[in-house]
Amino acid sequence: MRSHSPHRVVVLAQDGAYPFEIGIPARVFGAADGAYEVSLVTPTGGPIRTNAGFDVVPTTETRALADADTVIVTPIDTSLLRRQATDDVRAALALIPRRARIVSICTGVFTLASVGLLAGRTITTHWQCAELFREWYPHVTVDENVLFVDGGDILTSAGVASGIDLCLHLIRVDHGAELANRVARRCVVAPHRDGGQAQFIERPVPEVADASTSRARAWALEHLDEPLTITQLARHALMSERTFTRRFRSETGLSPRQWLTRQRLTAARELLERTDLGMSDIAAAVGYATPTSLRTHLVSALGVSPTTYRRRFRTSRPGAGVR
Repeated sequence: MRSHSPHRVVVLAQDGAYPFEIGIPARVFGAADGAYEVSLVTPTGGPIRTNAGFDVVPTTETRALADADTVIVTPIDTSLLRRQATDDVRAALALIPRRARIVSICTGVFTLASVGLLAGRTITTHWQCAELFREWYPHVTVDENVLFVDGGDILTSAGVASGIDLCLHLIRVDHGAELANRVARRCVVAPHRDGGQAQFIERPVPEVADASTSRARAWALEHLDEPLTITQLARHALMSERTFTRRFRSETGLSPRQWLTRQRLTAARELLERTDLGMSDIAAAVGYATPTSLRTHLVSALGVSPTTYRRRFRTSRPGAGVR
């Protein structure tokens, strides 16, 4: 990323685009304290007709794709999907420089596949479109059970609101958890739904408020420094362990242990960014028995050591480093 100018995000929208998804990048990246500059282009350079029946006008010319740091391809109505891209779309995608990061939301992944960008990769898309994608592009692996897939230079997301999750993930990768969480608060969305979370959650809203596991989750977030057990969580939810575990997964898409691990790692990342605490203190603060255990989990989740992560995303005064 450039250090003296905003990261340039160019959104590519086509005829039949969904208005909600067109607006996601500008809304999310636009709340990131000026770290990003978002523009909208179309394959022809002219207005496009959305699937809602109104036109959208691009904010800049198509050639802006050649200067993009990140390109986001928005989805189109499934009735307009094409196995082979039009000449205008091919020409537009050919402008994208090799250094740029390419992102698709929902059925936008069909556009990338239609020009051969995804051969041999693993991607995701809306679960309802997975079978069609497999039929058209058998040399691409589809995982319809996740919210997004980060392939490094190419990232793909599932349907609709998962585009928000992927944009927050990009901010987290570029600038750390603190800015991503601040953006999430401004946009009034969940700060971190992991890419591996299930697309379809059986019971996101319980029929009876008292039957939700949300009370136990709220309590757990205030006691991450303690060795929490499923027995304790079930007790706070006023449920048996068996019922609690079943309802927890139906509401979050995760097991209680998976959810706790992710909350602890998120808290650890924020402490690395904002404090001078060493690994022993951070481990104790987020509920790990030893700094070695925390370090192992962080390396697995981040792909870099805690020291490297802190150096990259440091937001407070320089400290003594990670011990």
